[in-house]
Amino acid sequence: MNITSNKQIDESIQGQALDVPVSLINKQNQGKKLYLESYGCAMNFADSEIVASILSETGYTTTTNYEESDAIFMNTCAVRDNAEQRVRNKLKQFNQLKKQRPELVIGILGCMAERLKSQLLEEEKLVDIVVGPDAYRDLPNLIQTVENGQKAVNVLLSREETYADINPVRLDSNGITSFVSIMRGCDNMCSFCVVPFTRGRERSRDAHSIIKEVTELVNLGYKEVTLLGQNVDSYKWTDANNLEIVNFSNLLEMVAKTSANLRVRFSTSHPKDMGDDVLHIIAKYENICNYIHLPVQSGSTGLLEKMNRGYTREWYLNRIESIRKIIPNCGISTDIITGFCSETQEQHEETLSLMNEVKYHFAYMYKYSERPKTLAQRQYKDDISEETKSARLTEIIALQQKHSLEKNKMEIGKTHKVLIEGISKKSDQHLYGRNTLNTTVVFPKENFNLGDYVDVTITDCTTATLMGHVVKQ
Repeated sequence: MNITSNKQIDESIQGQALDVPVSLINKQNQGKKLYLESYGCAMNFADSEIVASILSETGYTTTTNYEESDAIFMNTCAVRDNAEQRVRNKLKQFNQLKKQRPELVIGILGCMAERLKSQLLEEEKLVDIVVGPDAYRDLPNLIQTVENGQKAVNVLLSREETYADINPVRLDSNGITSFVSIMRGCDNMCSFCVVPFTRGRERSRDAHSIIKEVTELVNLGYKEVTLLGQNVDSYKWTDANNLEIVNFSNLLEMVAKTSANLRVRFSTSHPKDMGDDVLHIIAKYENICNYIHLPVQSGSTGLLEKMNRGYTREWYLNRIESIRKIIPNCGISTDIITGFCSETQEQHEETLSLMNEVKYHFAYMYKYSERPKTLAQRQYKDDISEETKSARLTEIIALQQKHSLEKNKMEIGKTHKVLIEGISKKSDQHLYGRNTLNTTVVFPKENFNLGDYVDVTITDCTTATLMGHVVKQ
């Protein structure tokens, strides 16, 4: 579904392109600083790197200090209400700075843009620019519009835009791990989810542009990439002549072959689309990590149908069985929503029983948060009390912590290959990295460097972390 700008917004602020030469825009923006703040999923953080690249072409450099910036953009998430509230509070903080410096440009990008453009621009007057996920190329013109004294909006969604030709600016990069977007949008109309309305229809990026970006990262010394998509399993790219067809398992193999020293991860899989072909590719290549994030959302077939997830409890457990058979030592994580519309105690207990059957390594667990425009908001009542939602979530979290600890205890005494990513937050005498299962491993610093691969024997653990020491070669 294509979503266009709200007709109630005056056309004078629709972000119409100005006939300004790029060279003039470049000259005007030389020395200007851009501050970007991202919320939500990894896709948003990857999109911010695209924005930084587009604006760097017009003279902007990025800064981590918003007080010295000439333009502030917040890349927003609309999946849950609390994320939107955090964004509003931050915008109010930025507007205090704008009172001192009226020329400061403030804007929001991403998933909140289409939904809240009227409120943020006209009613609350918190922003100058609103830009949707498919309109980032228009940012130089939109900024020019604001500098000429108008507000600017472009939230048009596209059926073609993938930013395949944009070389992202790696923001806050450790120089070791990086995200690579392989597709945009989503065609799965899960009844609770706003993403299809904020990010548009699904489209896959040119496979060769993905390999080119991965190869460039390898040449720059990066040791790990995570391939991103709302539903990576439905990736499918066909060339203009329909001669070359690349599905996700093909792409995964192509990426793995770029360098044997490059670790490959991906997110997110969808249970209804994940085939055994992908699992066999993971098993075939040592540098593809043995880790799959497979959101279940609920253990109840009845609730899954109401969520419009496209699979049953039995189908989901079949996928888990295939993972365990084809990739015996595979880390599995999930998403769980508790308190969805009219969820019964029995359905909640079905989720608990599925958790006991699968025993995930870790999980992202949430209370249901009703989102405007979704099927659930239109057809179902958000009729589970906050008290019940919280009680059920507490029970789910406690069970998952138990399972996470059990899984980690099983690794004690084993040796894991770990890619060193940084210094431990709790001690500057320790380093951390992740193993193939995506579990964080902490160990003494000694003389190792970031980006090194080391073998770590596990001696202890918590629910979230493995601890150990490096085995000397």
